[in-house]
Amino acid sequence: MIELKTRAEIERMHVTGRFVAEVLSEVSRLADVGVNLLDLEHHVRGMIERRGAQSCYWDYAPSFGKGPFRNVICLAVNDAVLHGLPHDYTLRDGDVLTADLAVSIDGWVADSAHTVVVGTAAEEDLRIVRATEEALEAAIQVAQPGSRLGDISAAIWAVARDHGYPVNNEFGGHGLGRTMHEDPHVSNRGRAGRGLTLRPGLTLALEPWFARTTDRIVYDADGWTIRSADGSRTAHSEHTVAITEDGPLVLTRRESEHPGPAAFRRC
Repeated sequence: MIELKTRAEIERMHVTGRFVAEVLSEVSRLADVGVNLLDLEHHVRGMIERRGAQSCYWDYAPSFGKGPFRNVICLAVNDAVLHGLPHDYTLRDGDVLTADLAVSIDGWVADSAHTVVVGTAAEEDLRIVRATEEALEAAIQVAQPGSRLGDISAAIWAVARDHGYPVNNEFGGHGLGRTMHEDPHVSNRGRAGRGLTLRPGLTLALEPWFARTTDRIVYDADGWTIRSADGSRTAHSEHTVAITEDGPLVLTRRESEHPGPAAFRRC
């Protein structure tokens, strides 16, 4: 079932979104050569506890995972891209790190992901990170009332094609609000003009993610971490977006970003 949110409810999600943005900015700042993933995990636990927020991942136990997750943030390195289980790993020069965070504050959820390159960045790694960011901005721009869900999927797919990246359709965006995952599913590949009509009050997590040379995925033995099947590097960008009468409102925009016009919409 799809629940349309009121303006007041969207603003409560925006409160959560600002905190998620703050945490991801902090993780990006701290991610450096010699930093252990478990140190990042515990730092985020402290931020969540001090804010009085609740992690959406701690009790997360979908059918594909060896759950519950029992960590508060997904940290994926290099060929890992989704549901990266924090573990004893020290970041190295040139690593690609994706941090994905979903929390609830006063019963309202926001979800966002950001990929950074640690230390010395290879141009091909920067390129795939930029491609996911470009795809996310393209998806946000078409998330207008009256548009179709397929318009979002097509916008993401078009950017992937332009950059030469294949697109996996097993995992994509989703609705959210009172819980981390709600209807509808938002594919990262699709056709414009198809699917659900976007209405004010709809809140979506839009999350293009690409692997450099494959659309196939494999799972680690931990049952959680999802990697590119051929070991090629990956990137993942995600924002929580509300559809309003005035257009898309990005609820998880980080202060360090260079936003497009969609970021300045207000309820």
